[in-house]
Amino acid sequence: MAREESLQFWQGEVGDAAGQTGPERESDFALAQRAAKGDARAFEEMYRLHYRRVYGLCLRMTQNVAEAEDITQEVFILLHRKAGSFRGESQFNTWLYRLTFNQVLMRFRKSRSRREDALEGDGAQIVETGEPRAPKATQLIERIALDTALAQLPPGYRAAFILHDVEGYEHEEVAQILGCAVGTSKSQLHKARVKLRKILKSRP
Repeated sequence: MAREESLQFWQGEVGDAAGQTGPERESDFALAQRAAKGDARAFEEMYRLHYRRVYGLCLRMTQNVAEAEDITQEVFILLHRKAGSFRGESQFNTWLYRLTFNQVLMRFRKSRSRREDALEGDGAQIVETGEPRAPKATQLIERIALDTALAQLPPGYRAAFILHDVEGYEHEEVAQILGCAVGTSKSQLHKARVKLRKILKSRP
């Protein structure tokens, strides 16, 4: 599946999400340092800026609204404790996505049955995120088909595809988030694309 095609399915949801950088917005590093010192307003601003993207990643990884909400809250509780450990050596989104991905994997490990559902895609819940945009019927069908196919990928493949082809991160950033070598990230993405093509071609 071409990267441009996959982005068309998702950009409506993440285009106006966190990471906006207006001329007067305080940097994520400055907000993190203030939050680490107990500044509640700084943490509230971080939450406002990044909640939507964190929730979106959790939702696409779990394909379950309730779990995505729970994990998102866990991520921000963890962020509240760890904000001071962000040193600005990488982009804040990369650092935060790493925390998020770890929390998702922990949830998968805690529930073997949930992990099997994620791998096999049996009874996966198809969910819609973001504001309704009244897409054309063919676009909606393709979107639902992609959601269903993603639910059948192993977590590593799914994460590599979402981060690179949906979120637009480069391979080096994806590798940082997933905690693996760049070569492994590229391999997972390639296998995810191959598997997605097979799944989409085999659908009725």
